[in-house]
Amino acid sequence: MNIQNESFIKQGADWAEVGRAHPHESALLHVSGEASYTDDLPELQGTLHAALGLSQKAHAKVRNMDLDRVRGAPGVVAVLTAQDIPGVNDCGPIIHDDPILADGLVQYVGQPLFLVVADSHDNARRAARLGMVDYEELPAVLTPEAARDAQSFVLPPMQLQRGDAQAALQAAPRRLRGELHVGGQEQFYLEGQIAYAIPQEDRGMLVQCSTQHPSEMLHVVAHALGLSSHQVRVECRRMGGGFGGKESQSALWATAAAIAAARLKRPVKLRADRDDDMMVTGKRHCFYYEYDLGYDDDGRILGAKIEMVSRAGFSADLSGPVATRAVCHFDNAYYLSDVDIRAMCGKTNTQSNTAFRGFGGPQGAIAIEYLIDDIARALGRDPLDIRKANFYGRNDAEGRNVTPYGQKVEDNVIHELVAELEASSQYRARREAVRAYNAASPVLKKGIAITPVKFGIAFNVSHLNQAGALVHVYVDGSVLVNHGGTEMGQGLNTKVMQVVAHELGITLNRVRATATDTSKIANTSATAASTGADLNGKAAQAAARQVRERLAEFASTRYGGAASEVRFAADQVHVNGEVYPFVEIVAQAYLARVQLWSDGFYATPGLHWDSKTMTGHPFSYYAYAAAVSEVVVDTLTGEWKLLRADGLYDAGNSLNPAIDVGQVEGAFIQGMGWLTTEELWWNEAGKLMTHAPSTYKIPAVSDCPEAFSMRLFKNSNVTDSIHRSKATGEPPLLMPFSVFFAIRDAIASVGNDKVSPPLRAPATSEAILDAVDAVRAAA
Repeated sequence: MNIQNESFIKQGADWAEVGRAHPHESALLHVSGEASYTDDLPELQGTLHAALGLSQKAHAKVRNMDLDRVRGAPGVVAVLTAQDIPGVNDCGPIIHDDPILADGLVQYVGQPLFLVVADSHDNARRAARLGMVDYEELPAVLTPEAARDAQSFVLPPMQLQRGDAQAALQAAPRRLRGELHVGGQEQFYLEGQIAYAIPQEDRGMLVQCSTQHPSEMLHVVAHALGLSSHQVRVECRRMGGGFGGKESQSALWATAAAIAAARLKRPVKLRADRDDDMMVTGKRHCFYYEYDLGYDDDGRILGAKIEMVSRAGFSADLSGPVATRAVCHFDNAYYLSDVDIRAMCGKTNTQSNTAFRGFGGPQGAIAIEYLIDDIARALGRDPLDIRKANFYGRNDAEGRNVTPYGQKVEDNVIHELVAELEASSQYRARREAVRAYNAASPVLKKGIAITPVKFGIAFNVSHLNQAGALVHVYVDGSVLVNHGGTEMGQGLNTKVMQVVAHELGITLNRVRATATDTSKIANTSATAASTGADLNGKAAQAAARQVRERLAEFASTRYGGAASEVRFAADQVHVNGEVYPFVEIVAQAYLARVQLWSDGFYATPGLHWDSKTMTGHPFSYYAYAAAVSEVVVDTLTGEWKLLRADGLYDAGNSLNPAIDVGQVEGAFIQGMGWLTTEELWWNEAGKLMTHAPSTYKIPAVSDCPEAFSMRLFKNSNVTDSIHRSKATGEPPLLMPFSVFFAIRDAIASVGNDKVSPPLRAPATSEAILDAVDAVRAAA
């Protein structure tokens, strides 16, 4: 917030467009069906449709492909293979190990081998099933454990050390060793992957694409076609969900459509059916952990060693940054003095896993929560008390406020936040009630748990923390804003519009946001890492501020007074004791040839990271949260139900409380799905068998608790973020840890809370029954 704007707020004007609960800018369009997604755009004359021919083997050399039946199928116009790609056959975002179309070697069931272009979507899809491929099968690696044992990695292993973990473990009075399995998760965006490529003059290419990263799509399309970046334009008005699945993996669809369009000189649309989408694209990384932890009789952690192995899939994709964030979030909200954290990205013959909301943070943090849960049970203590005993300190004097990677925790409000939630949710009384219920109920068992969240906000690759924006003020006083972020339903455009309206002192209905377009804002970062509003909001604010300052200078010149004293509020301009309509000042400024548009740019300050030592200051700030969940579990069937969930989330000075609460609620249910019902399963041949809604269960409205209260914690960001707000994209996905540990708590009651259930995630009915059996056997 600049000094001038800050003084305006302090002067007592109650008018503001930020901090208000405005509805989503496209809400009416969403519910009326008028919102245009990529597949809704009018098709140009001559548009063709494409489909992918997919591998049926997990790992094999391709001896021969007989595609004659494909070419002869009804409506088929062309069949393209790797040899038809004019440029580089690669769509990997970091390492070039991810071919657009496989060339002689397939590395997972579902890998694209060829592209069919036909006169209709159905004809293309039917024809793609007719290819005859002769394979020479090779050994396949399918699990993280198998990848580790075979030393099969997509990237070198990484390690973060602080202190002497081994010495701390040996000296610890108590020790905890074990393993944990946590599954992956399909993004399951409502709108599947889709790209519409339209040839332009002079070899140019326009790609309408459902993507979180238009600039990355521009790069891969340019490379695949052998073009310069200025010959390619990528546009995205909105997505029907992304969740990370359209950050890097929309590249395959964008490049394939563009290759066909360039070859045939006709528009080509490539739209994935749900089965193909799930078979081809990567998901959240599943993790396998082995741990060794030392603690004292008060439950304080003295030393920890953990090895995390992720299922990366066949290529690197974003597995390196995901593993890095998992390493940096193993601490969650806890001070760890002596640690040895190792992470490996296992190369497996499965889909190349990718970004998913939380981006490794949830996988890192759930491990320490699992260990703390075990400590509490071993000591016969309430897990909340063990959590509190290990929280980061509040100040330097305590010496417990520096993370293992060396960043100081500046604004630690986890103590106050958890205390507030503990009181408002009546946690202690409900825990006693749960114990009483279980004592009288032999089959149905209740469980309750409270878990905290500390989540770092920023890309953990420093140069990605930048954004640009354009703000145009028209003569009629209406305003158009374009920025580098993408709208996927999360309300980014709404927040950016609020920032611009507030900066110009106008009502929100005067502002409109346009489609993300690489010809307007170049070299953008992905809308990911919960940075959308932070980066693009700041860039748009900078652009709007320049226009406002020009208008203030003009108004003071014409009407007297100092430019610094001109005030903009509620569609009016206050200058030298007089009040004029905003639109009037704008019209006069135009006639006086004042520039009424501007660009803005923002780069997050203070970030640095040393990937060799895994130390630095990778995050701009931390967001905090906590949640309490109460469940009931049927110990005969493994069925369970979430009875009540209470959450408290630190959104700083929220830009839009309604949108932020919605983000928290959605993330909670999505994270609950990851940890309970959403099970990915590959058969022995490496084929994903859960590739449709019929076999893969995401949470439904019936899975939401009747008592569901998600509130925002009153706080102000200590970091100079946009209006001192905090991100709400990824951090709340960790809040449903409380659901998983409430289920674990219920299972533990089968053994009178003396045994820690070996519960894996997702906690499906089968997993719950396995844990119940294990507790009964141990008890």
